[in-house]
Amino acid sequence: MGEFASPVRQIAYFCGDVRRAAMDHHRLFGSGPFFVLDRITLARATYRGAENDLVHSSAYGQFGSVMVEFVQQDSEGASPFREMFAEGETGLHHVALFEDDLEAAVARFASKGHAEAFRGTMDDGFQFVFIDTLASLGHMVELYRPVPALVGFYDMVADAAAGWNGDDPVRILEG
Repeated sequence: MGEFASPVRQIAYFCGDVRRAAMDHHRLFGSGPFFVLDRITLARATYRGAENDLVHSSAYGQFGSVMVEFVQQDSEGASPFREMFAEGETGLHHVALFEDDLEAAVARFASKGHAEAFRGTMDDGFQFVFIDTLASLGHMVELYRPVPALVGFYDMVADAAAGWNGDDPVRILEG
């Protein structure tokens, strides 16, 4: 395998309503259950090198062996989502990879001509980065370290899907 050998962990779509998109995906594919986090704020964010106040909501569910995310932008203004989609548009936004050394992965992508488009830092210090691969792939690539809290969240979503009977396909998470 090449220098980017991490498997895709998540496929993420931008949409106008995460609950409706999750239900549509569930009805079509039987995916889920989906866990919704509303109005996610970031401790710090930069978009194309400038400070950014992105607020978004996401629904996370299991789709076979990969997590699927639906994300909507709740704040106004420029963002890595609005860069790709105008109001009312939807589509594939990114695939996510786990990277043990986040900065080395960002540098590897940069060495291949793919710049950092966005960096978000959560209140607990956890960071995620969107890499601009639009010209070559038609979507962005999200990178983050597989820290215990993140891996635990991925495991929780996958465990909820194991043996799931299809009831209560969209669930709200607090915090």
